[in-house]
Amino acid sequence: MEINPSILETIKKNNNMITTAQAVELGFTRALLSLYVKEGLLERGRRGVYILSDSIHDDMYTLMLRSDKIIFSHDTALFLNGLSERTPFTHSVTIPSNTKLSSSLRDECVCYYIKPELHQVGAIRRKNTLGNEVRCYNAERTICDLLRSRNRLDEETVISAIKNYAVSPDKDLNLLAVYALRFGVDKVIKRYMEVLI
Repeated sequence: MEINPSILETIKKNNNMITTAQAVELGFTRALLSLYVKEGLLERGRRGVYILSDSIHDDMYTLMLRSDKIIFSHDTALFLNGLSERTPFTHSVTIPSNTKLSSSLRDECVCYYIKPELHQVGAIRRKNTLGNEVRCYNAERTICDLLRSRNRLDEETVISAIKNYAVSPDKDLNLLAVYALRFGVDKVIKRYMEVLI
């Protein structure tokens, strides 16, 4: 048995993966994907995401594919922005407070909520280590998020992130000041910056 050529073409274009929704859009059934899994041609990466058997599974990319509201944030965004060398064991995401993620998605990541009007502030796309583009926040927004959530994070992560940001050639202190005011962490950022710089 071989994978249908139009499904295979979509898989190749989509970094060796296909979602159930994409297969249905092409006119194929979920049952066909299950058959491919049974035959060993595809593997179930996550719920609703199938990958070629011989390819590497990109959990960050497949997680993002499952909800268009997910934006990688906090320690995951730190890593994507090059402000941390530690790959997070569990990815952190931010979604609008008026949105609900499925319980299976919530079990797979650390979820933060934000007012809908602030959700897209600082949202960018970055390539992850496997070369797939994912949604995340820029460095300035990430620093603000870390300070807003500092009670949920260890102090070392926050201090290390601010130190790395301070020496980054790509930092934009004016943008950081604008975001800090918008997210209500301007006084906290000033305190950290005075101590660390």
